Amino acid sequence: MTTETVAPAEFRCGHVAIVGRPSVGKSTLLNALVGEKISITSKKPQTTRHRIIGIATSATAQCIYVDTPGFQTRHRSRLNDRLNKTVRESLAGVDVVVLVLDATRIVAADREVAALLPANLPVLAAVNKVDLLSDKGALLPRMGEIAQMRAFAAIVPISAEKGTQLRELQAEIDARLPVSTPLYPADELTDRDERFLASELIREKIFRLLGEEIPYATTVGIDSFTLDGTMRRIRATVYVDHASQRAIVLGEGGARMKEIATAARKDMERLFDGKVFLEVWVKVKRGWADTDASLSRFGY
Repeated sequence: MTTETVAPAEFRCGHVAIVGRPSVGKSTLLNALVGEKISITSKKPQTTRHRIIGIATSATAQCIYVDTPGFQTRHRSRLNDRLNKTVRESLAGVDVVVLVLDATRIVAADREVAALLPANLPVLAAVNKVDLLSDKGALLPRMGEIAQMRAFAAIVPISAEKGTQLRELQAEIDARLPVSTPLYPADELTDRDERFLASELIREKIFRLLGEEIPYATTVGIDSFTLDGTMRRIRATVYVDHASQRAIVLGEGGARMKEIATAARKDMERLFDGKVFLEVWVKVKRGWADTDASLSRFGY
């Protein structure tokens, strides 16, 4: 869909892939660049499982950001294979790649991801979490270490959490986009629908509130999503592998599930700008992350 507004003669527009190993802050960076939470975040690795598009439009450029799952170079499963396939497919047709790295440590997985990136695209290194460096003098040698990984178009130290140097990173991205009219209306933030965003917000609260107690193989299905005037009525199901995990998610007397649902509902109401009635159930579905039928059902 294109806008009806006439863009400036030098207006730039293009697709930007945000890539990196798990837990480097890709989703936090996407949300910061777009200015809204459209991709879920938690400290649990591989929280993002889908190709999320975020759209940021200024007076001179429109960036169509693609947030990808963290590239899994160690653990193999059908789910991780599909996530890695999503990363590769996300790189097709983009104009710029932003490789997100953790300023506190560079590991072999970072180099492996960098080696997988196309040689014909400008790749920017966003060195994230500089606010966590106890010794600020370590940043310069860290950037020198990063420069040895490949030929980067630019290396920008940032903090996605604190907003440090995001304007500088945005300027580096904009400069490398092709001259083009915008592809989306200026007020559009994502191509994902509310049903998808609702399931992601529930999943985020599960990971944030339960942390290491709950395994990675947990997903959320939306059973129904209806509009009743301005009220959104949502029924969702959380799927886990074992009965013991169901007990963890529910908590004593259902207290944890109530906390998860309440936190998710508040985020939905802010994002959707309207009241939400949310019901969430928890069911056991053994081996869902290792069967093709279940993975396809949940959109992987």
